[in-house]
Amino acid sequence: MLDPSKQGHAQAERRLRSEPIAWLTTVRADGQAQASPVWFLWDGETFLVYSQPDAQKVRNLAANPRVALHLDDDGTGGDVVTFEGTATVEPDTPRADRVDGYLAKYQEAMEALGYEPGPFARTYSTAIRVRPTRVRAW
Repeated sequence: MLDPSKQGHAQAERRLRSEPIAWLTTVRADGQAQASPVWFLWDGETFLVYSQPDAQKVRNLAANPRVALHLDDDGTGGDVVTFEGTATVEPDTPRADRVDGYLAKYQEAMEALGYEPGPFARTYSTAIRVRPTRVRAW
């Protein structure tokens, strides 16, 4: 998906490994787009996101799996990274506290919010996998 020979793509790959927040846009049944800030883990091909099971984004995905996911820009309209793709709820994906990369990236943030990894994983128990079909990075 990302071509490291392209400067924008190489920069996007670095940011996807370190940025803490991405914006996941889903579409409600009435057609209204809904953007939600999410924690994510990029594995080089897909994004892993955890959600509370009763969140609107989970209900949206049941009706329409098409999504967009993007990082914030650099504050001046540059360093743009956006993906389009499909998302699925994956009940067989390990809990957040059992995914080493996710835990390494977010354990400190969990604790800052007053969560231990186990209770966080029980609260944010719905795994969502985003499979990009298009990327724009510049």
